Amino acid sequence: MYEAWFSRPVPVATGIFGEINNLSNANQAIDVLTKQWRHARSPKHLAALRACRQAMNGGIAADVAREALVDAAREAHMLVE
Repeated sequence: MYEAWFSRPVPVATGIFGEINNLSNANQAIDVLTKQWRHARSPKHLAALRACRQAMNGGIAADVAREALVDAAREAHMLVE
């Protein structure tokens, strides 16, 4: 298993005060998706979690997981654009 680095970080706002976290790899994304996600268990959240896990196992490219993460973050109003 490896961290599956993204080509560009994904900035997401977490916590009550909207702290910005720049997620650079699938491992970091999984941590936020499992511990700090606003709309946990939505279809896009679950797809991002699954994609990041697959990327860490080498099943898909890291940037495929990155796109799933961006979609989930946008849906949860957590993506900093």
